[in-house]
Amino acid sequence: MDDKYFLQLAEINDFELWMNFVTLVRHEFRPLKQDEEFEKYKQTVVKNINRKTAICVKCEDIVIGILIFSINQNCLGCMAVHPEHRKNGIASAMITKMLSILSPNKNVWVTTYREDNVKGVAPRALYKKFGFIEDELTMDFGYPHQKFVLHRC
Repeated sequence: MDDKYFLQLAEINDFELWMNFVTLVRHEFRPLKQDEEFEKYKQTVVKNINRKTAICVKCEDIVIGILIFSINQNCLGCMAVHPEHRKNGIASAMITKMLSILSPNKNVWVTTYREDNVKGVAPRALYKKFGFIEDELTMDFGYPHQKFVLHRC
């Protein structure tokens, strides 16, 4: 990740910048296409910022990368990188930060699009780079996904 990027645990004063970014990439997340789910997401962001389980990357005071994770479930909940800043190591840096916080004695999991979905190509390759392996097929928000697991124990 270049020096022009700044990675941090998100703070409450980042909320507006976070939501500006999410508005830009909202179409990539099936549940966020619905207004009521978008409103619930805002509450989730605040909750995770307060729990210190929200990571953001900024470039010139603009949020260009986000990641929410759960310590209780030891999972990555959602992640996105601004289209103009992809392939710069931002997602890898956020995952590395998350893994440094999560328990090293528990498996870590994430769900993403299935292999036959073009939206799954980049995230699946990224998770595999970190050692995540394909697991069960699931349905998230009524949409076919696949669970990936990083075995750490």
